[in-house]
Amino acid sequence: MKTYKILVSCGSGIATSTVIANRVKKLCEDNEIDVSIKQVKIVEVEKLAPDYDLIVSSTRVPNTVKTPSIFAISYLTGVNQEATDKEVVSKLKHIVEK
Repeated sequence: MKTYKILVSCGSGIATSTVIANRVKKLCEDNEIDVSIKQVKIVEVEKLAPDYDLIVSSTRVPNTVKTPSIFAISYLTGVNQEATDKEVVSKLKHIVEK
């Protein structure tokens, strides 16, 4: 089984990215998708993105980044979290099928 690499980012790479990373990790475990997660500052995303399969972020990812990304502010606000869960799983399953 391949391990998919997920980059989780927020403004500082510490606080809110931890909330997102924990949720994504649990979500992937529940869906039997093996992942490796790295937390970073949003300013680091552009440089690191090519080495990752998916980006999940609490801030907007620069338009120059070609790696698929998900804006996951819902994990912090509590509003519409299930929709974001579905989007994460859908994108990962799409990557798995490639």
